[in-house]
Amino acid sequence: MRSGFICIAGMPNAGKSTLINALVGEKVAIVSWRPQTTRNKILGVVNTDGAQVVLIDTPGIHQAKNKLGKYMMQSVASGLKDVDGVIYVLDAAKGVREEDDAFLSERAESFPVIVALNKQDAVTQETLFKALDKLNGYKAVRAIVPVSAKKGENLDVLLSEAEKLLPEGEKMYPDDMYTDRTMRFMAAEIIREKALYLLDKEVPYGIGVNINKFELREDKPIYDIDADVVCEKQSHKAIVIGKGGEMLKKISTAARQDLEELTGCKVFLTLYVRVKAEWRDSDYLMRELGYDVKDLKD
Repeated sequence: MRSGFICIAGMPNAGKSTLINALVGEKVAIVSWRPQTTRNKILGVVNTDGAQVVLIDTPGIHQAKNKLGKYMMQSVASGLKDVDGVIYVLDAAKGVREEDDAFLSERAESFPVIVALNKQDAVTQETLFKALDKLNGYKAVRAIVPVSAKKGENLDVLLSEAEKLLPEGEKMYPDDMYTDRTMRFMAAEIIREKALYLLDKEVPYGIGVNINKFELREDKPIYDIDADVVCEKQSHKAIVIGKGGEMLKKISTAARQDLEELTGCKVFLTLYVRVKAEWRDSDYLMRELGYDVKDLKD
């Protein structure tokens, strides 16, 4: 039996969250076409016949522009700490960029790396071979696996390579556990995911979600969930609510459907929109929305 931790790292929009969801077989991380969607370090547990692979999803590597960005980069550093290996997700269409090169040549000295060359189905063989040729030059790279996280292609090969990096040991988590995150956390992330999908322009980057109430009724299998959708400007609040409340209703309806699937129960979801100016640069407000640096030190 083998067991251990594998960090999933890479640039924004490389497909890390899609990959961890596909490998785990459950929705562990929210997914969006927008960069910097993932903000927290999230565990996903995969059990095979001979191993337990604990995957750590991390935010995309980028230059932080505010305290939230710094928190996200600390999440990456925390995710890379004491791991048995790294799956570095690289967008095959974009090739090896300067930031990828910096990670693979400098930061990857202390752990073995498997490169998941993602979105292979969307590029030509020539583009794929060019990326493979470049990647073969990095000492830290133990294996390169072209995959399509979206279509589920070659994921068994990737998982097999990850298992090789794990030490012998017993399972760390029970078989029925697929993430370390609570349903309350997942509820906030699902609401934010729907806001990311439905809102346009710059608004989503200043969106946070705080769950005020998450309760199962005593007499019926129904969850009552109340949440604040937090934005940074009054003008953004108007956009989130929409004309006649239509946008907020769309976000709520889309989120409720996923929440009912998550909980296995009927859900009554109530959303409020709050303005908290510059919350991404406020330690207090960030903690209130679930981004506490102290949690990364555990």
